Amino acid sequence: MNYDETIRHLYNLQKHGIKFGLQNINRLLSAFHNPHKSFLAVHIGGTNGKGSTSAIIASVLQTAGFTVGLFTSPHLISFTERIRVNGEEITGNDVISIAAEIRDIVSALDEFSPTFFEVVTAIAMLYFKRKEIDIAVMEVGMGGRLDATNIIMPEVSVITNIGYDHKEFLGDTLREIAREKAGIIKEDVPAVISYQDREALDVIKMTADEKHADLYLYGRDFSSLLKSENVSGLCFDYRDSDSFAIHDLILPLTGAHQMQNASLAIKAARIVLNNLRVSGFPGHGKDTIKCIKDGIAAVKWPGRLEFIKENPPILIDAAHNPAAADALARALKRTFLETYKKIIIILGIMADKDIKGIMEPLLPLASEVILTAPSYSRAASPEHLADIAQSLGFSDLRIAPTVKDAIDVAIRKSYHSSLITHHSSLVLITGSFYTIGEAKEALGQKGVLTRLRE
Repeated sequence: MNYDETIRHLYNLQKHGIKFGLQNINRLLSAFHNPHKSFLAVHIGGTNGKGSTSAIIASVLQTAGFTVGLFTSPHLISFTERIRVNGEEITGNDVISIAAEIRDIVSALDEFSPTFFEVVTAIAMLYFKRKEIDIAVMEVGMGGRLDATNIIMPEVSVITNIGYDHKEFLGDTLREIAREKAGIIKEDVPAVISYQDREALDVIKMTADEKHADLYLYGRDFSSLLKSENVSGLCFDYRDSDSFAIHDLILPLTGAHQMQNASLAIKAARIVLNNLRVSGFPGHGKDTIKCIKDGIAAVKWPGRLEFIKENPPILIDAAHNPAAADALARALKRTFLETYKKIIIILGIMADKDIKGIMEPLLPLASEVILTAPSYSRAASPEHLADIAQSLGFSDLRIAPTVKDAIDVAIRKSYHSSLITHHSSLVLITGSFYTIGEAKEALGQKGVLTRLRE
C-alpha cells in the first residue's frame, strides 16, 4: 500500500466502531508472537490526566537511562504522536509498513475484523519490540477492563481521577465507571491511585483486595505541596510514606491538578525503579531523586494549557468533560486572570458530551464567547451550543462555522481590545481534542495522518 492507501485503510477501520474485549487483540498479537511480552510496562487508566501522567512517567524513566516507549491517545495533529520512543514519534513510513503487515495477517484470518484502536495498539506493540525498548508506558484508550491495552502485564497500574465520561460505554454511575477503570489492576501488581470520590474509591479498594494488589493512594500514602504556580508551570514538594521526599520540583505544566498527576507519576516511577534495582535490570545506576527532578523538569505534553501563539496570546486546553472543565476554570482563576484582564473563549464540543457541564464553569470567566464546530461528524453545531449557553443565562454569543473562522474573529477582537485597554486579551480554545487539534492546524502546524484523530 502507498501512503494514501494506508491512510484510507486505517481511517476505514473506524467503521467497525468501538468493541470492548481482549479476544481480538489477543488473536492479533498472537499472530505476531506476542510482541508485548518482550518489554516491561506501566499501565495508566482513569478519566482525566492519563496523558499527562503517562508523559511524566516516561520522562522520568527515560532520564533514568531506560529506552521508553509511550503509547497515548488521541492525538492533536499527527497520528504519529500516539507512538513514541524516548520522545521521538514513530515515522509515517513505519506506520505504513507495520500497518501493511497487520493488514496481511488480518486478511489471512477467518472472520476477523479488528477495530481501529486494536490495530493501532498492535502497531505500537510491534514498533516497541523492534525498537528494543526496555519499558512501555501505555495509556488506556477507554475504560480499562476490556480495553485493548489491558493485554499487558505491567510493573505497576496507575489510575488517575475518575469522573463521568463515555457513559454510553462505561455505565451511568460512578461505581459502574470505576469498575471498568479498576479492571487494569492485576494480580499481585501494585496500584497507584489518585484522590477519588468515595464511590469510586470503594470500588477500586475492593478490586485491589480481590487481586491482592498493594494500593497506594494519593493523600494517604504519598502527597505533595504546591509552593508556586504561574503560566509557565508549577513548583512543588513531594513526600512519600517511607520518608522519601523531594523539594522544589519544577513541572513545566500549568494548573494545580497537574501536581497530583506528577505525584502519581513519581510514585509509579519509584516502584518501577525499585523493582528494576532489586532484579538487577541492566542500565540503571542513576540517583533516583536526580532522575525524578530532571525528568519532571523535561516534560512536554501538548494540548494542556499550552500556548500556541504569542501575539495575541492563544491558549489551548482539551477540556472535554465537566471535571476537566472545572480544572481548567480553576487554573484560569488562579493564574491566568492575574495576567490577562479579558479572556475570549472559543468553544467546540462533541454532541455526545455533557455540554452543559463543560460550559458551566467556563462561561462566567469569558469576556467574549465564540461557538464553533470542528470538522468532525460527532461535533455539536454552534447553534446547538448557543441554545445551551443561552439556557445557562449567556446570550452575548458569537457563532463561527469553523475553528479557523472562530480564531480569526477572536484575533480581531483581541487586537481591538488591546488598542482600547492597552492590555492583551487571552484567547482560550477548548472543549475537545478535535477543536484544539484543528486550531493547531489552522495556525500552521502540519501533521502526519491528520484525519485519524479519533
